[in-house]
Amino acid sequence: MLYSGHEEENAPHTQGVALMLSKVARNALVGWESHGARIIKASFKTKKGTTMNIIQCYAPTNDNNDDIKDQFYERQQSIIEKCPRTDLTILMGNPNAKVGIDNTGYEDITGRHELGERNENGGRFANLCSLVSSTITDPPVAADKLSSVEEI
Repeated sequence: MLYSGHEEENAPHTQGVALMLSKVARNALVGWESHGARIIKASFKTKKGTTMNIIQCYAPTNDNNDDIKDQFYERQQSIIEKCPRTDLTILMGNPNAKVGIDNTGYEDITGRHELGERNENGGRFANLCSLVSSTITDPPVAADKLSSVEEI
């Protein structure tokens, strides 16, 4: 298990994100980075020789103040932008966001299959994905894609 928690040395273990790795994943692991209590990045070498980066996150909720949310999304953008374009980079976790059904301005990154109205975090998440040229998928789609990751 890879764990990323508080940045302070003596902080209680009350927050954090983690990745549980299978034996195959452990053998393919080439490195990992802790980015505080909300983000962890792990890099794997695939069977085809490609580097695959998994960025696991737990975003602040919509109720948090703007400074905390800004810091989170800026840090996440920085981590993603440091991944070489030739790598396969997957951002997963809980974005605590509602992207909503209206994809106006975001047609390249999301379909019209979301539910409800976009909230503030949904706008932040959509902006991040737009800035780093990513696509937003629903969890069932992402899970199907990830189930075949060991074959890459």
